[in-house]
Amino acid sequence: MLSLQALLVSTGTVAVAEIGDKTQLLALLLAARYRKPWPIAGGILAATLVNHALSAWLGAELSNWLSPDVMRWLVAASFLAVALWTLKPDTLDEDSEKLPAYGAFVATTLAFFLAEIGDKTQVATVLLGTRYEPLWQVIVGTTLGMLLANLPVVWLGHRFADRLPLKLARTVAALVFLVLAAWVAVFGVG
Repeated sequence: MLSLQALLVSTGTVAVAEIGDKTQLLALLLAARYRKPWPIAGGILAATLVNHALSAWLGAELSNWLSPDVMRWLVAASFLAVALWTLKPDTLDEDSEKLPAYGAFVATTLAFFLAEIGDKTQVATVLLGTRYEPLWQVIVGTTLGMLLANLPVVWLGHRFADRLPLKLARTVAALVFLVLAAWVAVFGVG
């Protein structure tokens, strides 16, 4: 029987971590500017697949290069750092509002790919790639998590974002990463 643990954990982890993230704010900005949800959704999908595939692969490679003990504490410390990072609200830079006029799909793909570099969901994807196999489930799961968190913002726009309790969402996300850090510290990575 096929185990979907990597897929489910990856989806849930990234969906929760993405709430209130700068890329979610970017999705709102793109939706308000272009008012074309399908090309924006396609751009989010394309950018996330490429970014998270590279990130998960990097995580898998790191797990091959480092000893299990080093990996265990590195992953636990990283999850703890992401937990603390999650508590900090994200804002868009002023320059982020100057999006290229190449159309909704290209603008979204470029903006999302660049915004994800060094973002907490990218770090989480690297960490999930060190912990779970098969890697395709991590990539699909983290991509689904991004879509679950961002597509409602694209379709429901500003009204949805105003009603979302972002502080509570950040606190829940921080607790999820704190539990993951404790789990890895106690039970290990592999």
